[in-house]
Amino acid sequence: MRTKSKKVYALYKGEECLGIGTKYELSQQLGIKPYTVYFYSTPTYKKRCKGNNRRELILLEE
Repeated sequence: MRTKSKKVYALYKGEECLGIGTKYELSQQLGIKPYTVYFYSTPTYKKRCKGNNRRELILLEE
């Protein structure tokens, strides 16, 4: 049986690191829905929120 490896992300707002963990763990730390954390990584969010104050989800090395 294969186990799915969980990807670890870092969430930044500008230069400030808001948290590190899986998408679910980040949603628990910040008190938001898991879909919101996923939405931060989409091209649509990047298009809507331009500038230095937007949140950015970065995949860390596995």
